[in-house]
Amino acid sequence: MTQQKEDTAIDTVLEIINSNGLEGLGEAVSILINEAMKVERSSVLKARPWERTGDRIGYANGFKDRAIASRLGNLLLKVPQVRGDVRFNPSALDKGIRSERALKVAIAEMYIQGVSTRKVTLILEKLCGLEISSTQVSNAARLLDEELDKWRNRPLSAIPFLQLDARYEKVRQDGVVRSCAVLIATGVTPDGKRTILGVSVSLSEAEVHWREFLISLKKRGLHGVRMITSDNHTGLKAARESVFPSVPWQRCQTHLQQNAAPYVPKLSMRKEVANDIRSIFNSPNLTEAERMLEMAVERYKATASRLSSWMEMNIPEGLTVFMLPESQRKKLRSTNMVERLNKEIKRRTQVATLFPNEASLLRLVSSILVETSEEWETGRAYLTAEENQK
Repeated sequence: MTQQKEDTAIDTVLEIINSNGLEGLGEAVSILINEAMKVERSSVLKARPWERTGDRIGYANGFKDRAIASRLGNLLLKVPQVRGDVRFNPSALDKGIRSERALKVAIAEMYIQGVSTRKVTLILEKLCGLEISSTQVSNAARLLDEELDKWRNRPLSAIPFLQLDARYEKVRQDGVVRSCAVLIATGVTPDGKRTILGVSVSLSEAEVHWREFLISLKKRGLHGVRMITSDNHTGLKAARESVFPSVPWQRCQTHLQQNAAPYVPKLSMRKEVANDIRSIFNSPNLTEAERMLEMAVERYKATASRLSSWMEMNIPEGLTVFMLPESQRKKLRSTNMVERLNKEIKRRTQVATLFPNEASLLRLVSSILVETSEEWETGRAYLTAEENQK
């Protein structure tokens, strides 16, 4: 009898597809999922409907209507219910709920990237045959906020190498457009994988913002940091020395190279200076790097005194990386890892141009970082495990 019903369901699906083609896929899939849920219920109860057996552990109790949004449109499902001392959650429905949640996240992402509610509706009508109201868009954004907040506050563990960077976006506050800092922390795990540790958005004073951000990372469990790499951002030095007083600091060599340019008195000297600085950074060891720096400082005293003084004061901050094995230095001597992130963030924030508040900016940046962090953590190792343990 059950087999006949299943065969009838399959015949019905084939008839719908034959009659309606692709337009009938939504209805056909609904029928198949409904049948799959009924089969799963029988498996859980250890008995088919109306079957008499001593192995039965519960009873079928009708169906509950449920609509699930999908790429095929709304799937009208009849979820099997049970009674007795047994719990039943159809796995197909659970996956459908996750798909529905993913769809809501996609709606929210479109919304926060500057796509209007009207355009969101049109897009989803084309893709899924769904109509989305402004209320649903707002609810989807709230759902996204909850998921992103969990990610931003997830527990952390040992991170040997920490990289910090900041970028700025325009935010409107009290009718005035202001520059808002976006602080990002990335790291390399003990098994050599890159990961994004956290993000913070605030209009507050630089040192206070950095200090609160670094403290939050420690409160979440960050420990075991062997070296911090960053540029010389305003307020970061004081905050870093306060929160991580004993951790060596590596000033980003890429930024140092760029920072030297204003101190070069002649355009014709820039290539020569760049080569000298690059040679210092590419030295085989710290002793050689310091020797080459001393020579450069002495050489430019007469022709570029400001450059000479600047090099003597600043270049040593970029030599901390020599404490590490040579195989690690190239990837940890600069914040290039975070810079690539910033380029992707810039590409996505250009759509919005101006954010109405800090929360909307944090939502978009967090969405990008979650996506990237998952790719990093499941991808190839940035440093080999052997290198990372040295």
